[in-house]
Amino acid sequence: MRKKVTKAIFPVAGMGTRFLPATKSVPKEIMTLVDRPLVQYAIDEARAAGIKEFIFVTSRGKSALEDYFDQHQILEQELRKKGKDELLETLKETNMESGAIAYIRQHKALGLGHAVWCARRLIANEPFAVMLPDDVIAAETPCLQQMVEAYEETGGNMVAAMEVPPEKASSYGVLDVAEENGQVVKVKGMVEKPKADEAPSNLAVIGRYILSPTVLQNLNKMKHGAGGEIQLTDAIAEDIETQNNVHGFRFRGQRFDCGSKAGFLQATVAFALARDDLRDDLARYLEDIVHIDKAAQ
Repeated sequence: MRKKVTKAIFPVAGMGTRFLPATKSVPKEIMTLVDRPLVQYAIDEARAAGIKEFIFVTSRGKSALEDYFDQHQILEQELRKKGKDELLETLKETNMESGAIAYIRQHKALGLGHAVWCARRLIANEPFAVMLPDDVIAAETPCLQQMVEAYEETGGNMVAAMEVPPEKASSYGVLDVAEENGQVVKVKGMVEKPKADEAPSNLAVIGRYILSPTVLQNLNKMKHGAGGEIQLTDAIAEDIETQNNVHGFRFRGQRFDCGSKAGFLQATVAFALARDDLRDDLARYLEDIVHIDKAAQ
């Protein structure tokens, strides 16, 4: 019987420079998408997939992120006193049980692989998930939950994958596909940020992973890859050579790159339009903008 995936690593040590000046004092991960921080979407997705232990790899200046998951007793008392039960329940969803969450510092910006390696002692000899909060995925069944269900059949390593235009390949790790089997593809190679004419396919890896402990052993070698960083893609690719146990998973859902301003704005509109309490007003506003723009042309 396969070990269940109950631990997840959230690499959140980046400084969020693309969102300056906002991120001068506010960690990017708690910038709000509609009315919830980016990190809350990732936490909710992880919980739906059965994750019980949450490991955050942070850096200096992330104390607000830690405070976000702490219990705010004074605020809860005020809401309870005023009979605002709905808001109280919403607030409780942000609390984490004592011992369920851990924070580890990444002292040097050496890449995603290094961030995952920093959490190695809390993983031990278990499969684990890695989730990048910048990648927000709107899906009927949460993306990581889809992956966990598929992983129960495949084992090994699994990466979330989606098709991208050739000119976008240089922004991603790209899969070299050996065999197609519906949503699951057998992987024979991975290339980090290839040039458009050198990409082995149009299947790009995005920020959801289920990994075996051998990936951490590969990261122990501290091999520097693209950009002089320790790449998680390289450590996973090494498992292809030694274990032949890497799969890509074509998830069902829409991914938003909230690490970019355009992607963040697109996600804001999409998630707001999905809300019953916001849809009508926002839709009317967007229609008015389109009409004004057409009239101006």
